[in-house]
Amino acid sequence: MTTNYFIGAIRFIALLLAQVLIFNNLNIFGFINPMIYIIFFYWYPVKENRTLLLGIAFALGFSIDLFSDTMAMHTAASLTTAFLRPALMRFVFGVNLEFQNFRLSNSTRVQQITFLALLILVHHLVFFVLEIFSFSNLLLILKRVLFTGLSTFIFTILLTSLFAVRKE
Repeated sequence: MTTNYFIGAIRFIALLLAQVLIFNNLNIFGFINPMIYIIFFYWYPVKENRTLLLGIAFALGFSIDLFSDTMAMHTAASLTTAFLRPALMRFVFGVNLEFQNFRLSNSTRVQQITFLALLILVHHLVFFVLEIFSFSNLLLILKRVLFTGLSTFIFTILLTSLFAVRKE
């Protein structure tokens, strides 16, 4: 049990530092900055305390806001993603989620990718609606969600496959 918290803390710090030091400075085509810290919500244990997840989401979003000077947009997007995570899991995994021994690694690859894509979509939609804050620029919001979401998806797939536990 203690090792789970230790691994979670290491992931939190590593993703925070990677986001702030590397990915915030990575401007692809001048406007795309992948937000890889969303992997934390993907990796968070399924049956763990939901209140703890919301607290961690606040801390992660607030920390990134402090370093990025983004006026609580990361915090709002992270909290929304953490709040909607159980509903997204029920949507993607269905009744399999109710089993006592359910683990994300035991689900199909399609379900894992769908779950990650929905987390990214929710997070980016909230983030860019708050950033642009004008529905007259709806196409700009959709463009930013699409391209930043696609780059985030590619980087998160690469990172999750890099740090995945191999089954033999």
